[in-house]
Amino acid sequence: MWILIPAYEPDARLVALVRSLSDIHRVLVVDDGSGPRFRAVFADAAAQGATVLRHDANRGKADALRTGFAWLVGHAPGEAVVCADSDGQHTPEDVARVASALRDRAAARLDDAVVLGAREFAGDVPLRSRLGNRATAALLATVTGLRLTDTQTGLRGYPAALLPWALAVRGRRFAYELELLLDASRRGIPVVEVPIRTVYLDRNASSHFRPVVDSVRVLWPLAMFAASSLAAFAIDAIALLALSAATGSLAVAVVGARLLSATTNFAVNRRAVFRSRGPVARQALRYAALAALLLFLSYASIRTLTELGVPLLPAKLGTDLVLWALSYGVQRAIVFAPPGATESRPSTRNAQDSRAITHV
Repeated sequence: MWILIPAYEPDARLVALVRSLSDIHRVLVVDDGSGPRFRAVFADAAAQGATVLRHDANRGKADALRTGFAWLVGHAPGEAVVCADSDGQHTPEDVARVASALRDRAAARLDDAVVLGAREFAGDVPLRSRLGNRATAALLATVTGLRLTDTQTGLRGYPAALLPWALAVRGRRFAYELELLLDASRRGIPVVEVPIRTVYLDRNASSHFRPVVDSVRVLWPLAMFAASSLAAFAIDAIALLALSAATGSLAVAVVGARLLSATTNFAVNRRAVFRSRGPVARQALRYAALAALLLFLSYASIRTLTELGVPLLPAKLGTDLVLWALSYGVQRAIVFAPPGATESRPSTRNAQDSRAITHV
């Protein structure tokens, strides 16, 4: 079992964590371009038994984790890994809990899940951390159905079989860790939570998480999906009016406008929102089937609500909001899902990164 610790401008807490872990586990630390002022800290970590890799410049937590994953795939094949933060928020006891959960699942032949160290957010928790976690947890549940206590935890365990998958997941900086959860849900990879302590030192002053910028990165795919949906609505309305005036046939106008808007929406979602490179024909058939299902559900829901006394406009707005969220989840998990669940391979860039970094 390896412990992977990405670190940017750490202090003595990194050394203390390495010291507490190195008697039991092998420790890999990635210096994410902290610079010469912090070389002594990493040298002390190495003296405590850690293997230290170094980025020449700061590239963000996502790339630091990928560098560690790539190194482990190449130098420690078949080894599971627990990722922990360097700022003292993850105690050795909590790291051990996640490691133990990985071992227990492997012993039970369930070596296929991401294990999260989940904080309960009890006690004196900074408001931005409490609200940020609740917002992303609600978002994750809405678009995937995956209900988690702690979506932002950096204490995570990965069995060896999932490291190539983790390497291939897109995402930058802190958004990468949420993208891992989204992609796990999409591919059917189990996510298991293990309760840990909630530790915030100096009200989380050492965190490099940027609430506005990193939240935008996290929410960007959903925002793009919303923009794509609004654009399709506009195209549908304009085309309906134009075709109706040109042909004088309402049926032709409705069908033609819907075909044009749906085709545009499919193309934009495929390339800009979900960035899928799967077979177009199969995805188009799935998209058409989803559109037909949503049309039926929309009619059934609006009719039911109006028969129960709900006015037409609120019934339509409520129905459309629920179906919009459902559509996002289905398109992500089924329509534009990549073939295979866990067959992703490390990219050439990641493999090169693992060779190009400095090994202290």
